Amino acid sequence: QVQLVESGGGLVQSGGSLRLSCTVSDGTFSIESVYTVGWFRQPPGKEREFVASINWIDNSAKYSDSVTARFTISSDNAKNTVYLQMNSLKPEDTAVYHCAVGSGAYNNPSSYYYWGQGTQVTVSS
Repeated sequence: QVQLVESGGGLVQSGGSLRLSCTVSDGTFSIESVYTVGWFRQPPGKEREFVASINWIDNSAKYSDSVTARFTISSDNAKNTVYLQMNSLKPEDTAVYHCAVGSGAYNNPSSYYYWGQGTQVTVSS
């Protein structure tokens, strides 16, 4: 069974940084078998929203307008791991962050097949 495990969340002050990791684990599953790894977040009381994605074929990245120039998504193919470096964090970045793998429209949750349980990011003002 494919499992996605996120880590790296926590409490940070406004302006601080965190790096989230998403590792795909399964003895027979290769992350290269899907096209896109995405990060989504769900703020308290709100719907899940797209944050960033990376295409595993050509390493192209996409970002939501709210995180462009502050967040960077990257990948380590050998480790089946995708990272989300988050800088200049703001209180409005507070959310549970989920990673997911799939193909199709990068910013549509319905395009993703597998999801992690999420990691909490809290940014204090």
